[in-house]
Amino acid sequence: MAPRKRRVVEEEEKEKPKPELAARVTRSATRRDASNNSDNSVAELQKTELPKAKKAKKAEKDVELKVVEEEVEGGTKTIVIEHCKQCNSFKTRAIQVKEGLEEGVTGITVLVNPDKPRRGCFEIREKGGETFISLLDMKRPFTPMKNLDMGEVISGIIDKIK
Repeated sequence: MAPRKRRVVEEEEKEKPKPELAARVTRSATRRDASNNSDNSVAELQKTELPKAKKAKKAEKDVELKVVEEEVEGGTKTIVIEHCKQCNSFKTRAIQVKEGLEEGVTGITVLVNPDKPRRGCFEIREKGGETFISLLDMKRPFTPMKNLDMGEVISGIIDKIK
């Protein structure tokens, strides 16, 4: 008996006027429309705008580096901290040094990884000059870096800068 009720419900639904919904436009639907209207398809495709290409992030970094270099010529010092991205301990120590140097020395610019960092590297140097700490090609568990007392490192660098 259930099929009879179902047929009755289907007939009632067919009799009800359906409100027109906005047609959903998808890429495949636009292709079908374009193929149906082949005479206008070329003209319509030429009228449609293509999405703008993404700007290169590298160009933005180059601009920032040029600005920093101009500031260095004005008398401020630039310190470069290069740290590996292999382990989070590199990052935390680099941030500690950056904050310590910015607090300890006024008018100093600290750059963290301006270029792609080397693997297993933790290096603090002056831009175009002296190297304060250079730990290269470290293997896990990075004991030379973890044995450093960051407070002493920061104070040593501040003394050398002044």
